[in-house]
Amino acid sequence: MVTVAGVHVDGDHWIGGERSPSPRTFDDVSPIDEQVIAQIARGGAHEADAAVQAATKAFPAWARTHRDERARILHAIADQVEKRLDRLAIVETVDNGALLRSHLHGVMPRVAHNFRFFADWLLNLGRDDFETRGHRNHVSWDPAGVCALITPWNAPLMLATWKIAPALAAGNTVVLKPAEWSPLTASLLAGITVEAGLPDGVFNVVQGYGEEAGAALVAHPGVHRIGFTGSVPTARRIAQAAAGNLTPLSLELGGKSPLIVFADADTELALDLAVRQYDNAGQVCLAGVRLLVEESIAAEFTERLVDEVAKLRQGDPRDAATDVGPQIHREHLARIDGFVQRAKQAGATALIGGEPGGGLHYRPTLFTGVAADSEIVNEEVFGPVLTLQTFRGEDQAVELANSTRFGLAATLVTGSPERAKRVAGRLVAGTVWVNCFFVRDLRAPFGGARQSGIGREGGDWSFDFYCDVKNTVFAPGGWNG
Repeated sequence: MVTVAGVHVDGDHWIGGERSPSPRTFDDVSPIDEQVIAQIARGGAHEADAAVQAATKAFPAWARTHRDERARILHAIADQVEKRLDRLAIVETVDNGALLRSHLHGVMPRVAHNFRFFADWLLNLGRDDFETRGHRNHVSWDPAGVCALITPWNAPLMLATWKIAPALAAGNTVVLKPAEWSPLTASLLAGITVEAGLPDGVFNVVQGYGEEAGAALVAHPGVHRIGFTGSVPTARRIAQAAAGNLTPLSLELGGKSPLIVFADADTELALDLAVRQYDNAGQVCLAGVRLLVEESIAAEFTERLVDEVAKLRQGDPRDAATDVGPQIHREHLARIDGFVQRAKQAGATALIGGEPGGGLHYRPTLFTGVAADSEIVNEEVFGPVLTLQTFRGEDQAVELANSTRFGLAATLVTGSPERAKRVAGRLVAGTVWVNCFFVRDLRAPFGGARQSGIGREGGDWSFDFYCDVKNTVFAPGGWNG
């Protein structure tokens, strides 16, 4: 047990309703000052197996629990999150370096909303029966079993609960492997589930590295669903491991999303949306990091954008005046700088930024003069690095937008509703925002095309994945049950 920002946090695993240590630990380092804030249990195959066994044992009773009771408990979890919102926010800020004001006003309230939404959706889940030659068809959603969920570090608790909430609502049990760079709020969530009355073993947390604890989980024959958010290379390894057991996968992967600005766009809106792509120090998979600007307005737009980016304030994420916090880890900072320096060597021009900014900060960077086939245009940097290319007309805009192997999202800024419909219909993306950004409704499908993912989650799509969807056909005979 350690104290982080005045909050007591346990670094052990949570398995079968109990804290469980490991012989080995690893350091959890705060990106704010690179100081060790906790020793975290380093799990592996043994802990993964213990957690799967605990989840397997708990599954039958939880699966039989009436949906009203499951929904009640999920709402109770949301209640506990809201009671602890300030503590969850400060711990996650210290742990992953994201802005405290974002955690307080956006991220942590969304955690509670995730649980409430899927609790309520569960209560209304169902479709009308339909008839086939006098026979009645009845569709139902049966719990699948044990779900292994592996989640990222950029918005740890919110992104984890996008998966945890529907998995639990569906009647499954869960083993969560949080990212080793930001493990603390997952541990706090375990304590919250106890307060809310979730039975032992229904929710488990195994801490550790992906190649140890994560690899053991996804290859485990007792796992019935795998949900993963992260990088394409890791997803390939997970898919290979899951193939041996034919375990269904939901993969939410990276992006290299375009932000397309047409000459008829509201310039102030377009500039605001472009600057927002530096949120969370650029560590957002959905960010529109490839700015595509119509040639006729590109010079003025670029000049004004550089002026706006220069106003962003870097600093301590706990300070309300800070706009851009640190990168998550020294290793990640070096990765970002590697992309930037190689882009410079390839002939790209950094109009602003292009270097570290002290500590784990990286200066917000904007590149022009980038080749369409260059690394900086085609590979996910996952940092505060944007590129700007120009286009002439819709066809070239669409061609550039669809030119990478990714297809997670796209943002389109135009004053023409007709153009918006035409262009949006041609973009390869799981989500397209028109004159807006980052509007996320859990009723809508979320996921990526191409190498940005497999599957969709949200609303019925989540339950379709986390359940075995069954059709029962009743012969004619007057049954009305």
